[in-house]
Amino acid sequence: MSALNDTPVDTLSFEAARDELVKVVAELEQGSPTLEHSLALWERGEALAARCEEWLLGAKRRLEEARAASSTTETSGAES
Repeated sequence: MSALNDTPVDTLSFEAARDELVKVVAELEQGSPTLEHSLALWERGEALAARCEEWLLGAKRRLEEARAASSTTETSGAES
């Protein structure tokens, strides 16, 4: 069984990308029957890792925006 999936990486949720990445890494660690398959796994893993990073950076940005909005609300509330 191969961890390779044909679902476009840019459509995956964080959890789906992370779970597939775990499978890809496990398969790479076990060794693949061919160099070509190993390269395909590696490329998919790189794309999945980038997708996870996109999600994490987006989450960080949202948290920072929420904190900034909260600070602004608290500051303007204190001035009233």
